[in-house]
Amino acid sequence: MAGLIKREDIDEVRQRTDIKEVVDGYVTLKSAGVGSWKGLCPFHDERSPSFHVRPHMGSYHCFGCGEGGDVISFVQKMDHTSFAETVEKLAARISFELRYEDGGTGPRREDSGKRQRLLDAHKIAAEFYRDQLLTPEAATGRAFLQERGFDRAAAEHFGVGYAPQGWDGLLNHLTGRGFLLDELKLTGMFSVSSNNSGRLYDRFRGRLMWPIRDITGDTVGFGARKLYEDDPGPKYLNTPETTLYKKSQVLYGIDLAKREIAKSRQLVVVEGYTDVMACHLAGVGTAVATCGTAFGAEHIKIARRLLSDDGTGGEVIFTFDGDAAGQKAALRAFEEDQRFNAQTYVAVGADGADPCELRQTAGDQAVQDLMSTRRPLFEFAIKASFDQFDLSTGEGQTKALRHAAPIVANIRDVSLRSVYTRELSRWLGMQFVGEDQVARAVTAAAKRATQPAQDGKQGAQNPQSRQPAQAPGSGPELVEEVPQFRRPDPRDPVARMEREALEVVLQYPQLLDQDQWDRFSDSRFSVPAYAALHDAVRAAGTTGRDRADSASNWVERVRQEVPDMLRGYVSELAVTPLPATDGEGMAAYCRDILSRLSELRITRLKAEKLSSLQRLDPAADPSLFQQLNRELMELEMERRALRSD
Repeated sequence: MAGLIKREDIDEVRQRTDIKEVVDGYVTLKSAGVGSWKGLCPFHDERSPSFHVRPHMGSYHCFGCGEGGDVISFVQKMDHTSFAETVEKLAARISFELRYEDGGTGPRREDSGKRQRLLDAHKIAAEFYRDQLLTPEAATGRAFLQERGFDRAAAEHFGVGYAPQGWDGLLNHLTGRGFLLDELKLTGMFSVSSNNSGRLYDRFRGRLMWPIRDITGDTVGFGARKLYEDDPGPKYLNTPETTLYKKSQVLYGIDLAKREIAKSRQLVVVEGYTDVMACHLAGVGTAVATCGTAFGAEHIKIARRLLSDDGTGGEVIFTFDGDAAGQKAALRAFEEDQRFNAQTYVAVGADGADPCELRQTAGDQAVQDLMSTRRPLFEFAIKASFDQFDLSTGEGQTKALRHAAPIVANIRDVSLRSVYTRELSRWLGMQFVGEDQVARAVTAAAKRATQPAQDGKQGAQNPQSRQPAQAPGSGPELVEEVPQFRRPDPRDPVARMEREALEVVLQYPQLLDQDQWDRFSDSRFSVPAYAALHDAVRAAGTTGRDRADSASNWVERVRQEVPDMLRGYVSELAVTPLPATDGEGMAAYCRDILSRLSELRITRLKAEKLSSLQRLDPAADPSLFQQLNRELMELEMERRALRSD
C-alpha cells in the first residue's frame, strides 16, 4: 500500500490549481470587485448570490450558509471524494506527479479511488461505442441518425455510439484494459446472469448509445435507444442508479450547454436526446434533457446556479409534446416553478411536433421559432387545468376560479399578476364570473398564502418573499453558537478594526514588512473569536508573506490552527472583498489598516499606564513615576510616527 501524499506536494497542488477555473465547472461566477467573484452557492438553495471565490487566496466562502475552504475541500464536497482521491484528481488536472511517504510511488491500480476508476471505465466505454458506430454492423444506427438529420459530424460532437449485439463486446474490451469484474459490476454497464453462474454480460446490446455526462464533462452513464424489432427491451434503456449516475441530478447536454446557458441566461428543457441534438444544431445551444425522470428539485439547483438565478433576469423554457403525457409533464414542471426567480415558459410545437421532428420537416429556423412562441408556464397550467371543469355553468366557473386564483396570486411580477387577473376573467367567461370577483379571489388567495396557519406555524410562503442573502460580514451566524466566539456587533469600531486587520493579514501577507508583522503580533485583540484567529496567525508563522503565489497554502495553515467552529471565519475573512481598485491602492489600504491597529494598541497601552500613574504616589516611588512618564512619552512618539508614515 502506498504511503500518504507528501505534505509539500499537497501544498503545491493547492497553490498551482486555479480555484476559479475549478468552481466555474459547477457555478456561474461574476466579477465582484478586484480579485473577487461570486455566484449562487452550490451547497444550499439561495435566491441571491452569496458564494464568493478569491482566486488569489485559493479560497471560497458562502456568506449565506457558511461553507468555505480551499479548492481541495470544494472538490471533495462537490464530487464526494476522499481527501487523497481529490488531491490525486487535482494533481492529474495540472499534470503534477505526486510523491508519497515511505518511498511510495502512488496507489496501485487496484487501490486507486473507486470513483476515478468508474469514470475511467465510462470514458473508455464511450470511446468503444463511438468506434463501433463506424462498423458495418452499426448501419441501422447510422441510418436512424441520418433519417433524423444527424450526420457523422453531429454524432461525433455529441459522442453518439453503438453497442454491438454480442453479449460481451464491451466486457472483453474493459477487462482487456485492466478493469476487474468487481469494478465493472459497479458501473451499471453490465448485468449479472440469472442462472446462478454470476457471470457478467453487456447490459446494452444492439442499441444506439448516448453518453450522459455530468457538468464537468465526465461520462457517468449512458442512454440506449432500441434499433431492432426483436429487441424485447424498452424503447429507451438508461444506466441504472450507481454511485456516479443519479438520474435526479443529471441533465443530458449540460456539459455542452453550460457556457451558453450562463451567457444568455436561458435554459431550454426538452424531452429526449435527439431533441437536445436538434436544438443545438439549430442554434439553440441552451437545451438539455432529463434522463428518464421528471425535471425536479435537484435539476433546478443545477439550473439556477448556471442561470445566476438571482432575480435579475433569465428564463426557463420547457418544451413538451402536445399530447396528454406532454401536458402532464408540463403540469409537473409547474409544481416546481416557484423554485425559480427566472421566468418560466412552455413551448409546444404545431401539431405537437418535438424539436427533432420540427428540424427534420421545417429546418433550423422552425426550432428557433418554437422558442420565440413560448407562453408563460402559469398560463399553460391554468388553461390546461380548465379541462376538468365545465365552464359552461356557473358552478364549473366557480370551481375553476378557486383552482386558478392561487396560481395567479403566486405570479412574482406584480404587473403581470394584474394582467393575468384580467385574463383569467376572460378565460372563465363573463356570464357567471365577473372581473371584480376574480380580482377578489386572487387577492384572497395571496393573503392565505402568507398568513399564519391555525397551529401557530407560518403558513405557505411564496418563495420569492424570502429575504436575499445579506452582505459579507453582516449575514447570519457562520460559526457555531459558542458563547465565547459569538459574532461581534459590526457597529463596534474596535471589533471592525480587528476584523479588517485579520482580513489584510490573511489576504495580503506579502505586503507586510517585518516591522508591521512584529506590531501585528504584539497587538492584543479584544473580540474572543478574533483573538483566537490572531493566535492562529501567529502560530502559523509569517511564511505566507514570503511568496505571493503561496497565499492559498498560507490561509490553509491558519485554518488548521483554529478550533473547528472558527474555520468558517477564516474562509470568510479570506474572501471578503477589500476596498481597493488596484495594486497600489491595495498596498496603501493594508498599510493604513495595520497602522490603525498599531495605534489602537498604543492607545490601550497609554490608557493602562495613565491609570497606573494616577494611582501612584510620586513621593513614594519616584523612579517608577519617572519610568511611567518616560514610557508614556515613547508611546506618544510611536503614535506620531505612525501618523506621519
